[in-house]
Amino acid sequence: MPSRSLTGIVSDILAVLRARWYLRGAELGPRVRLWGRPVVHKGGRLVIGERARLVSTVVPLELAVAPGACLEIGAGTFINYGSSIAATELVRIGPRCNIGTYAMIMDNDFHRLEPERRQERPPSAPIILEENVWLGGRVTVLSGVTIGVGSVVGAGSVVTKSIPPRSLAAGVPARVIRHL
Repeated sequence: MPSRSLTGIVSDILAVLRARWYLRGAELGPRVRLWGRPVVHKGGRLVIGERARLVSTVVPLELAVAPGACLEIGAGTFINYGSSIAATELVRIGPRCNIGTYAMIMDNDFHRLEPERRQERPPSAPIILEENVWLGGRVTVLSGVTIGVGSVVGAGSVVTKSIPPRSLAAGVPARVIRHL
C-alpha cells in the first residue's frame, strides 16, 4: 500500500479542524471534513455523521436549521459546493449519499400559491434521503419527499414526489426512468 504524502496528511488534518471550527455547536462525528467556508444558520439541531465530507470552496455551501428543526447528514456522505439545505422541521440525509453542486433541499415551500395568502408560510413536510442516494448537480428536492435506498436523481431534476428504492429518476418534475 503506498504511503500518503505529508501534504495529503496535513490537508486532511486542516479539513477536520476547519469542520470543527465552522460547524461548532453541531453534533459532529469523527473525521468530518470541510473544505472552504460554509454559511451556517443553526437555530435547531445539526447532526453530521462520521467521515462526512463537505465542500464549500467555489461557492459557499449553505446549511440552515430553523429553531426546533433537525438537519441530519449521515456517515460518509459527500455534499458538493453551492448546495443549499434548509430544515424547518426535518431533513435527513442517509449514510453514503452524494449530493452534486448547487443542489437545493428544502422541507418547506416558504410561501403559499394563492395570491392573497403568499405572505403565509405553509406547513413543513420532512425530506428523507435514504442510504446511498446520489443527487446530480442542480437537483431540487421539495418538501414531503422520500428518495429510496440506492436511487439516483439526474442533474437538473425537480423532485416533487417520492422515488422508490434503486431507481433512476430525472426530469421536471422527476419521474422514474428505470429501476437499477
